[in-house]
Amino acid sequence: MTRRIVRTSIQLGALICIVFLLLFILDDRFRVLPDAIHNALPAHTPGLVITDITLATCSSLNLLSSCKLDAQKWHRVEKDLYLNKGWLNHAYIHIERKKESELVETDRVILDVKVGRLDPVTSEKNQGAERWESRSGGIWLKRTSKRHASDSVKAITAVDVLFGADAVEARPGWEILDQPILLSNPGDNQEARLTVRRGPHVPIERPTVRVNKDGKFKILQVADLHLSTGLGVCRDAEPAGHNGGKCDADVRTLEFLGSVLDSEKPDLVVLSGDQVNGETAPDAQSAVFKFAEMFIKRSIPFATIFGNHDDEGSLGRLALMQLTQSLPWSLSLPGPSSVEGVGNYYVEVLSRSKSTSHSALTLYFLDTHGYSPDERQFRGYDWIKKSQIDWFKSTAQNLKNSPAHQGYHHIRMNMAFIHIPLPEYRTQEDIVQGSGTFAEPPTAPGFNSGFKQALVEENVLAVSCGHDHVNDYCALSKDPKPDLLMCYAGGSGFGGYGGYSHVIKGGYHRRVRIFEFDMDDASIKTWKRLEYGERDKRIDEMIIAQGGSVVAP
Repeated sequence: MTRRIVRTSIQLGALICIVFLLLFILDDRFRVLPDAIHNALPAHTPGLVITDITLATCSSLNLLSSCKLDAQKWHRVEKDLYLNKGWLNHAYIHIERKKESELVETDRVILDVKVGRLDPVTSEKNQGAERWESRSGGIWLKRTSKRHASDSVKAITAVDVLFGADAVEARPGWEILDQPILLSNPGDNQEARLTVRRGPHVPIERPTVRVNKDGKFKILQVADLHLSTGLGVCRDAEPAGHNGGKCDADVRTLEFLGSVLDSEKPDLVVLSGDQVNGETAPDAQSAVFKFAEMFIKRSIPFATIFGNHDDEGSLGRLALMQLTQSLPWSLSLPGPSSVEGVGNYYVEVLSRSKSTSHSALTLYFLDTHGYSPDERQFRGYDWIKKSQIDWFKSTAQNLKNSPAHQGYHHIRMNMAFIHIPLPEYRTQEDIVQGSGTFAEPPTAPGFNSGFKQALVEENVLAVSCGHDHVNDYCALSKDPKPDLLMCYAGGSGFGGYGGYSHVIKGGYHRRVRIFEFDMDDASIKTWKRLEYGERDKRIDEMIIAQGGSVVAP
């Protein structure tokens, strides 16, 4: 009896496998399965596939020209290839895209795209007898009408445009084309480059950050990158004659950042605002991808907040945050919509034991906004709002009482990052300065909303900012008891100002700040790394917390 049941089960299983295999083959050839089932098959590319790409140009002198094609057929990529800087000319990429289920026999799916003056068959090796179709702008398409070509991993499923000779892709599954689109009268505009995605959208999981086995956790704070669309123009580069006087801002900035990443090997990178130099970033997406790609290719988690320049380019704060949030290894979040600003959130650094989700360290990130909303009364810069302080205090209290915090039986630590300094940074007479340089008057808000006191009440040990590029000190308020270390990272990017050679001997060299947390003795150590000079040395190394308490400098 038992033998018969086993034999019947095996036969039934074999029959099911044969039926499934037949259905899979039939569906591959004739689409016999419903969309709900077909879309879930591993060979299927869900979403849209691209069937054509074209370039539409228009001129202010030609009233009959149009940069908008038939919207029923074409989808326009909303980026002027001249970056809205052409005196008369404009140009836009248009794509034809369809759902797989809507494809008919006459449709041809794009399998490859290239840009160049010559047919790829004649200009490149290993092209065989493939037929390429020409489009305006030097765009060449390889298309096929083969059934189910849309299920191929080679099928182009999305198209975008990035700008600059140094443009890079940061999104998984995307690749940027080597050659820029060929435009008539490009002038001094940044090169426009097609970038394409093959296959389906790759979902991104938010990374988990955890204390290392040795009990340590290292944060690299990068302040004021000031990246542009394109190579960028250096400001106040030191030394002035370095590299024969040739200086491309973003190239030099990112080379510096890459060298620090490789030598320090941080567990987390915090970008504390003004990553994008809005004035020189007519395509902010291209600037964002340049810094993000540095961390993604090294598998380093990163978190961002904004400064007063990030949203002065092509994207607003929310769009920038959504873009950054969508990238691999990003911990960035827009935060609650009920709280003023974009980028009010926290990150939990979990304990070293992978069997638990207990929090050893909490990092708070808050948006310090931009310019003062009341220049008559409070000149300069904006301040942290009451809704943000209320959110911070209620969040800190809720976390304190949560199982993730209650379950951690060692000394927990907390830290905060902002862009614009607190008013308490403002005057040398009011602080006890530790290591570093007080080279320029801190441009803190004129109105004090009381955030420093909230940080102290919720046992935050240190807060670090950017904004004032040539300040790089850590300091305490002149209180009887040390309560909160206030640090500057120092400016890292050559697209932002430096200088101050009348205060700093030899002028200002770009730098970044490192915080190393040791959970075994609840201590925090900090130091800086320079772009020029003593590049391999820890500059101004000091302990700012010990046993879970602030240490006076």
